[in-house]
Amino acid sequence: MKTESLLHQTRIHFPRFDVDSVKITPIERGGSGRKFYRVHNTSEQKLILVKYNLERKENGHYVEIARFLEAHDIRAPKIYYHDPEEGLIWIEDLGEDDLFSHRGENWLFRRTMYESVLEQGARLHRISESDSSEIRTNLPAEFNAALYRWEQEYFFKNCLGRYFRMDQARLRQLAALPALLAIAEKLAALPRVLVHRDFQSQNIIVRNGLAYLIDFQGMRPGLAEYDVASLLYDPYVKLSDAERTELTEYYIERQKEFGWDVGSQFAEILPLCAIQRLMQALGAYGFLGLVKKHEAFLQYIPSALASLSGIVSRQPELGPIADVVAEAVKICEPPEPGQVAHQTRGI
Repeated sequence: MKTESLLHQTRIHFPRFDVDSVKITPIERGGSGRKFYRVHNTSEQKLILVKYNLERKENGHYVEIARFLEAHDIRAPKIYYHDPEEGLIWIEDLGEDDLFSHRGENWLFRRTMYESVLEQGARLHRISESDSSEIRTNLPAEFNAALYRWEQEYFFKNCLGRYFRMDQARLRQLAALPALLAIAEKLAALPRVLVHRDFQSQNIIVRNGLAYLIDFQGMRPGLAEYDVASLLYDPYVKLSDAERTELTEYYIERQKEFGWDVGSQFAEILPLCAIQRLMQALGAYGFLGLVKKHEAFLQYIPSALASLSGIVSRQPELGPIADVVAEAVKICEPPEPGQVAHQTRGI
């Protein structure tokens, strides 16, 4: 929609908003296909306007999920008005200070933010099936073996195949590795809770030191470990192993306080979920960067590969995957002084 149309719609639904001095500024966010605008004026009135694609069913559930989160004391932007026929949502403007923007701060400062994020995640994961039964009927497909396998295949197709140009026969051989199917089936057999699905630093707004969840329209039943892995192995932010351990222990302790002992399976399941999440992210970077031409996503492939390499190298049954990922990591490494840079990404 043109700016004039957005202004007109805002004027209709917010007659007290001072539209004579209003400004609409596009906000560049991710690769979801939704468009975000900051609507503000000189009197400090401000809103975020979201224009979503009516053809993508999950986008239409954003408002319902936001209100569900609010009802369960989970911080998210307030919904001011929703026009489902136009695919427009006016929401609270929480500012531009996301968790990602603090990636250069010292760890003592950042740790308090991460703890606030994990506290919100823990609240979401504790919502019982009975308390979420109604909203579950409108959420995207739950995590099952087919979805985990799709994430794996997304990685092979768009990262190893499209980005690194791996031979198709070799790709098919790797994708058929029995250990990958075993991981998908193992994770799918575990009890599911509600998960954010894209629980990473650019989807967390920090306001007055507190974490707020955004971009939660992909919420669905899955594993709490998947959300935690998404945050701890976020390719946009570098965390050390010691920092990851601190945050994992914090999450486990928070859940214990509420009578949920997750520690018994966490150490085993977290790395498997991290493998899944990193495969999904790498597939997305290849697809968004090369197919959708959002080339900025390609810069995160090396960090995601490095994290994936560290995890799969500790899974003996994934030896062939570990070898290929290590090879890809090496290709991504900058050349040593005096050496010639790689001219091809081919594996």
